Amino acid sequence: ETIMGTKLIVIALVLLVLLLTGGNDYLNTVVPYSNPLYYDNRASLGIAEEDVMKIDDTVGFNPAMGPLKDIYDRGDMAIIHGVGFENSTRSHFRAMDIWHTAEPDKVSMKGRLGQTVRDLDPEGENPVTAVNVGQGLPRAMVAPGVSVASVADLSTYGLLTGVEEQQLREKMLDRFANMYTPAIGSGPVMDYLAQTGLDALKGADMLKDAPLSYESSIEYGNTPLAGKLRDIAKIHTANLGTRVLYAEHGVYDTHAAQGPNHPKLWSDVAGAVNDFWADLKEHDSDQNVVMFIFTEFGRRVKENGTGTDHGAGGVAFALGPNVEGGQYNDYPSLAPEDLREGDLAPNHDFRGVYSTLIEDWFGLDAKPIVEGTFEKPDLIHK
Repeated sequence: ETIMGTKLIVIALVLLVLLLTGGNDYLNTVVPYSNPLYYDNRASLGIAEEDVMKIDDTVGFNPAMGPLKDIYDRGDMAIIHGVGFENSTRSHFRAMDIWHTAEPDKVSMKGRLGQTVRDLDPEGENPVTAVNVGQGLPRAMVAPGVSVASVADLSTYGLLTGVEEQQLREKMLDRFANMYTPAIGSGPVMDYLAQTGLDALKGADMLKDAPLSYESSIEYGNTPLAGKLRDIAKIHTANLGTRVLYAEHGVYDTHAAQGPNHPKLWSDVAGAVNDFWADLKEHDSDQNVVMFIFTEFGRRVKENGTGTDHGAGGVAFALGPNVEGGQYNDYPSLAPEDLREGDLAPNHDFRGVYSTLIEDWFGLDAKPIVEGTFEKPDLIHK
């Protein structure tokens, strides 16, 4: 843009959403090490106080989260305690649907990220305003009239033949239809696919050239998440006008063998996320990005012996140079009389966090998207 002969560079703000699928265990992620009730309920899975990476005199990070502790200590990471919704469901599908649509009381075809994308690009002028890096078509990004570019692996995508690309697209759309038709009926699903058709994924064609201009000294780890975040860094630094990026990691459904598996999951996240931010900083491309990490629900307070079962209240995180680091809301009580059917009681409506991201980061009106007004954590720099 040019004002009075002076050229101004307008930098578009970007949101990266990372879903930890399967229900991450809140208690062993941000550990309430000073509370004896934690150890009473986690006889075998409890993390010893001396191993906890202490944040303050009550809670600390899982020891596998070292690189994230460094980001927190820089002031670039917010911990949002007790996030969830009333009348929590222990169904993965329903809980994720509630998060994705911001509709806890009914089933909806309107993904809240999709609606956000529609407000960011109301005419649908850029087919890569929204990009999913991973399999399928994320429920959160679905909204009538909104196309989503979806690519599983940026490094191999450009090598596919036209026929292979067509087959991959059809497979993604079929997976979406098969997943959601039982819950909401074939009518709404087919209506959506008819509106967007294969155009819902056409933006992936624009992504083929993104790796060509990408160079970095950052050596990402050899994990699936590291690969996804490296692809996202390539897309972001290619300056294609992408505003919303989405990826998933998991599975965090640790009913059994949580002892070895949960720290490994968080080690992968911590390493990949740290490398991602270092990569963006190297490219001078980190100042306009906020990363939001969430899961569909927490897990039960009392372990089952080798793992933990589906719970309620969880924890979410926001990261970036424009995030006001620190802790938001209170850690839910572990006292037996305060639990809800053995679960931590959520004390912050997840729609309030969405409202912060939509309004305070993107400058949009969140009320039509989350259908109401909810308490917002003040976690974006003014």
